[in-house]
Amino acid sequence: MKTQKLKNPIQNLKNAALLFLATITLVSCNKDEISNLNPTAAKFATIRETALEHQTQRFTATAGAGAITLTSAKGVIITLNGNALTKNGNPVTGAIDITYVEIFDKGSMLVTNKPTMGLMTNGNKSILKSGGEFFISASQAGVALVSTGVIQLQVPATLTGTVDTGMVFWTGNNSDEANLVWEQPVPIPANVGGGQERGNVAFNHTNYNVTFGTFGWTNVDRFISDPRPKTTILVEVPAGYDDTNCAIYLSYDGEGQNALAKLDTYNPTTEQFSEHYGQIPVGLACHVIFATEDNGNWRFAIKAVTVAAGDVYTFAMSETNVVTEAQLIAAINAIQ
Repeated sequence: MKTQKLKNPIQNLKNAALLFLATITLVSCNKDEISNLNPTAAKFATIRETALEHQTQRFTATAGAGAITLTSAKGVIITLNGNALTKNGNPVTGAIDITYVEIFDKGSMLVTNKPTMGLMTNGNKSILKSGGEFFISASQAGVALVSTGVIQLQVPATLTGTVDTGMVFWTGNNSDEANLVWEQPVPIPANVGGGQERGNVAFNHTNYNVTFGTFGWTNVDRFISDPRPKTTILVEVPAGYDDTNCAIYLSYDGEGQNALAKLDTYNPTTEQFSEHYGQIPVGLACHVIFATEDNGNWRFAIKAVTVAAGDVYTFAMSETNVVTEAQLIAAINAIQ
């Protein structure tokens, strides 16, 4: 019988230690590789802020010298009362800065995270069709100004189609920065006055004439009407993604380029996004869109679906592509 020699116990301990270190190193590398696949909430917020900056126009004007009239890049005529601006409660004169944003297409709505979700009278949200989303503010030496007069926008209807007399005035509530919602101000009776401050939309053959009195986000919109039964849908995204570093949007087929819904609820237990108000029409042909950040670019996927009650849609990483902001806008606007 051959006798086997026992291995050096010290060497065994060394080998075990090396194996342990190698295992820790491998696990650490894998964790790093996995974390690098998914953007942080800060990176996702930054790419949206960058997109909004690309949509921003800046003007200089003179306060205290009567009406200020400006023309935007897309031909919107902006008029405000330069004699009705205050800073810290005091009238303003001299040079001022005006910041302005106009959004007319769903691609730009997506990258800036400004979907057309309107607040219904029961507190639920539903998709709107837009005649234009607008932001306007004024400042002097970095201090925000307040308008005490009337602000007017003459908006060419050709930017979103033709004049739709169902359009009304909405204001943007961004108290939840991740989910801007549009609210319709409570009307003020004509004999009371103040209607222009609350906001109004008038029509002619070619324009929407919008009047309001407060700086911030405004919108010309109407709800999309669909008589079919409604349902709630769920969406699952690739591992490592949630409502902090990605978003899910819906584009309704046949509604043109000026409407975009958003699934604004995320359940961390089920790891699913939801439109939890039950406002998605059963039988609706639409496109579900996954969007996130990837090293300063956009990673996205589009899934064409016809909605059935209680549908669950799943996005895999293999379905996604990385593109520039301009390429993503074009891809979203190409959805019909």
